Amino acid sequence: MAILLLFPGYLPAQEERDSVVVSLITCWPGSEVYELCGHEALRVRGWQNGVPVDTVWNYGVFDFNEPNFVYRFVKGETDYMLAGYPFALFLPEYEATHRRVVEQDLNLTGEEARRLVAMLQKEGRPENRTYRYNYVRDNCSTRILDRIDSVAGKPVIYPDKVNYGSFRNEMRHYHKDYPWYQFGIDLALGSGIDMGITGREELFVPVEIVEKAEGARFADGRPLVRETRVLNQGVVNASLPPTPWYFTPLTIGWIIFCLSLIAGIWMIKGKKIFRWIYTLWFGICGLAGCLIAFLVFISEHEATSPNVLLLWLNPLQLLFAVTVWWRRTRILSYIVAYYNVVVLSCMFIVWPFQAQSGNPAFFPMMAATLLLSAVFAGIAPNVYSSNKSGEITFNKRSAGRTAKNRGKKNKK
Repeated sequence: MAILLLFPGYLPAQEERDSVVVSLITCWPGSEVYELCGHEALRVRGWQNGVPVDTVWNYGVFDFNEPNFVYRFVKGETDYMLAGYPFALFLPEYEATHRRVVEQDLNLTGEEARRLVAMLQKEGRPENRTYRYNYVRDNCSTRILDRIDSVAGKPVIYPDKVNYGSFRNEMRHYHKDYPWYQFGIDLALGSGIDMGITGREELFVPVEIVEKAEGARFADGRPLVRETRVLNQGVVNASLPPTPWYFTPLTIGWIIFCLSLIAGIWMIKGKKIFRWIYTLWFGICGLAGCLIAFLVFISEHEATSPNVLLLWLNPLQLLFAVTVWWRRTRILSYIVAYYNVVVLSCMFIVWPFQAQSGNPAFFPMMAATLLLSAVFAGIAPNVYSSNKSGEITFNKRSAGRTAKNRGKKNKK
C-alpha cells in the first residue's frame, strides 16, 4: 500500500517549517535487464504540519508474483504501481550494488511543491496506484516529468539536443553489453520505435534526465533545478561484463549461415534433402513467428505493430518444419519454400528503403532461411524416395530402371 510515511531526514537549515523540497532521484544502471537504463524517483523532504518527512515516491514498482505475469506482460497488460515509503529504505539498495545516485532539488514554488505532493498522495492510494506501463511513453521517468509539467501549469522547456534520434538507437546504446536482450527487443518491436524523436522524448531513459534537467527551465524562465548533489558515488555502469564476441547474436547468426551453406552445397551435390535440418531451423523460425504474430495481432503493446519481420518469421515456417516429412503433405513444404525465396529476396532488396531498423544478426539468419528454401525448392520436386536415415534422395538411373521394370510387369 502506497502511503506517505513520516521519517526524520536531511533537513537543511534554510528550509522553513511546514515546507517541503521535492527532488529528482536518478539511479544509474544495474545488472538486471530492467535496470539497464537506470531508474527515476521523486524525493519529498522537509516539514508537513510541523512534522519532519523524508519519503521517496517510486513509479517503477511491479509484482512478478502476480498471476500470469509473463503472459500479461507480453500481451501488453504491463501494470506498474506507484509506491511511497521512507527514503532511508530506498538508498541502501543502490549503495549495496554500487550504483551511482544523484539528487536534483527542483526549483518549485511552495504552492507547486504542495500540489505535487498532494498529487503523489492521491495517486498512491490503493485504488489509484496501478497504471498501464509503457516502456517509452509512460514509465518511471516520463510519469515524473509529466507531473512536474502539470503542477507548473505549462510544460518545462528542456534543451532540445537530440543524442540518439530514435527510441531504438537509445535502447541499443544502453543495452550494448546485453546483445541478446537487444536482439529480443529488435525482434519483438516494429517500426514504431524507429521514428524520429525529440530531446524531450529521449528522457524516457532516467540517466538522460540529469544533464538535460540542469539546462531546463520553467515557462516563466526559472531554472528547473536549484541544486544537484551526489548521494552515492558508485559507478556509472554496474551491469554485468559484456557478452563475449563469440556468443553474440551476430556471431551465432553467421555460424548458422555458414552451416546452412555447407549443408546446402552437400545437399545439391548429393541430390539429398536432410529433413532434420529443415525441421530444426524452420521449427525455430516458426516458433519465433508465432510469438511475433501474437505481438502484432493480439498484444496491446503499441510498438509491436507493424513489424516487417512477420514476412520472414511467421507460423508458415512451422508448417514447413512439419510437412517436409511426408510425401502427401510435401506440397505444402514446396509452397512455403517458394514463398521464402520470393519474399526474402524482396526483403533484402527493399530493406534499406523501409522504416524499420534491423538487428545485424537478422541478415545472416534471413540469408540462411533463403538459402535452405532455395535448395529445397530446387531439389525436392525431383525427389523420388526416402531412406531410413531421414535423407530424401533421388537417383535418375535407378528411377529409370524402376520405370522399365514396371513397364515389363504391365506387359506381362
